[in-house]
Amino acid sequence: MSIEELKYPIGRAQVPDEIGAVLVDQWIQILEGFPKKLADLVENLDENQLGTPYREGGWTIRQVLHHLVDSHTNSYIRFKWTLTEDEPLIKAYYEERWAELKDSREAPAELALKALEALHAKWTWLLRSLDDEQLNRCFIHPEGNQRVSLKRNIGIYAWHSRHHYAHIENLMKRQGWI
Repeated sequence: MSIEELKYPIGRAQVPDEIGAVLVDQWIQILEGFPKKLADLVENLDENQLGTPYREGGWTIRQVLHHLVDSHTNSYIRFKWTLTEDEPLIKAYYEERWAELKDSREAPAELALKALEALHAKWTWLLRSLDDEQLNRCFIHPEGNQRVSLKRNIGIYAWHSRHHYAHIENLMKRQGWI
């Protein structure tokens, strides 16, 4: 496998410009089912396996799990800001530095899985309550001052969930763990 395939096993995020209600609902379904699907994938991994990087120079499975919580929590907060402020400038964060913190490197995988389960339940409940006007609200991302609509961000995080799931699943297949 090439480094590009290892980094982007499902390809880079591609969200269409025209986003309808059916697509938004499909993405919400991905977010809703993701925590259980992920928990089922990693449920039988031991500590050594959780400490295995998904690629050379990449994060361990444990770090990926904790990264998902960190990233998706940041996204959830961005949704709340966007729903309560007029085009807020969101705060970016150094995800690679967060992944090196002790909780990401050493905390039990179960903590990340439980946090994702609760977060996604609350997040998808909120997402299902949004109307078109709310879904079209935007925040400003500081990298390039990009305007990002909430419905586009749902697509980005549906991709993000599938992206990291594929990192773990592909490693497990390469190692013969599944």
